[in-house]
Amino acid sequence: MADILPFRALRYDLQQVTAAQVVTQPYDKITPAMQERYYAASPYNLVRIILGRRESEDNTADNVYTRAAAYSREWRAQGILRQDSLPSVYACSQTFTGPTGTGVERRGFVALGRVEDYSAKVVFRHEQTLAKPKADRLDLLRSTRVHYEQLFLLYEDSGEIDSLLAPGPNSAPTIDVTDEYGVAHRVWQVSDAVVIASIQEKMRDKKLVIADGHHRYETALSFRNECRAAAGAGSSVDAPFEFVMLTFVNMNNPGLVVLPTHRVVHSLDSFSAEDFQNSSHAFFEVEEIAPELDAARATALLRERGHTGTALLAVTANRAFVLHSPKPAASQLLAGLSARQQSLDVVQLHKVLLEGVLKLSEESIRNQQNLSYIREASEALALVRGQTSGKGSANIAFLMNACPVQQVRDVAFAGEVMPQKSTDFYPKLLSGLTAYALD
Repeated sequence: MADILPFRALRYDLQQVTAAQVVTQPYDKITPAMQERYYAASPYNLVRIILGRRESEDNTADNVYTRAAAYSREWRAQGILRQDSLPSVYACSQTFTGPTGTGVERRGFVALGRVEDYSAKVVFRHEQTLAKPKADRLDLLRSTRVHYEQLFLLYEDSGEIDSLLAPGPNSAPTIDVTDEYGVAHRVWQVSDAVVIASIQEKMRDKKLVIADGHHRYETALSFRNECRAAAGAGSSVDAPFEFVMLTFVNMNNPGLVVLPTHRVVHSLDSFSAEDFQNSSHAFFEVEEIAPELDAARATALLRERGHTGTALLAVTANRAFVLHSPKPAASQLLAGLSARQQSLDVVQLHKVLLEGVLKLSEESIRNQQNLSYIREASEALALVRGQTSGKGSANIAFLMNACPVQQVRDVAFAGEVMPQKSTDFYPKLLSGLTAYALD
């Protein structure tokens, strides 16, 4: 049972700051250059809390987490951040240009959701997580006791909840801001108790799939468990730490867009395109193509080949290969995985090519020792062709198609997980629109 609650969001006072100057992309999408730009935008930009600068003289008394907590307290004391007076849910909309170049709108709503163990079969994950990001987010949450960033969850219905929350033609948004990628984000505060009760009732029987924010959800789980242990027998089932701020989107929403996350392998002790081609022949049909293809051609080629099954594109500095039609030998490397998992391009890439052909260990992949995750095909191609600086020396780039939402749902509901960064739901949810304060 999905337990959904309205809440009094902690929000920027837009009489004192401009939304565009204080909101950010999610912490794990903020590059060093973006961090500097956010710092320059406003002394109240949220980056100071969610991804502050680390200083060489940091110590246990003065560090990125203690400074985040200090900013959090100070901004609330100054009224820069204010708590809404009424418990509410927050309808939200993102309008953007989709991969095909047409305008798209993705709608959803923000509310609190009960933090559930995966074993309860209410919240389902679909990706593996890494220990280091969870430790970082847990330290931040312990210090601030505020959930400042959105977790993105999917539910499924035929549009009834979106209809309940649809703003009227003359309903001005509470927040209206366009981000650096041209995505328009709008938020409407909904305090009508009847509407909220109806949403709660309709959500009650929903299963929820984490689209984005696996690390932060598992951080909320760990924090809840810590707080329960500290409270002992006096812990309430409705204590603030039992809930986390979530953005809910209908997985049947036509504005739900998933992009692929490409892989670039770098810094291998020895690498030969010829050896890669020969070794891969044992597992796939390997077709060499003209190496000078650009991102648009690569994307089109993958989409075309993907209609009939697996399609992976491997590009080195001066060669390119399409890998398709897995051979029986590939199945041996996928043994132990369900047929559902074995059919996924990203699983075949990880198990057969990264681990089987290139001999990268699961641990090295988890720690990203020789692997970078890249959203833009053009950037992946530039890295492997030496046209841009990047971590280490890029040996080979793997480009692939996006994983369809229905496959994500099926894997999650089956209790299985895909490799980390298997999906990239676009656009990201902005940080700084709403926050959930535990105190």
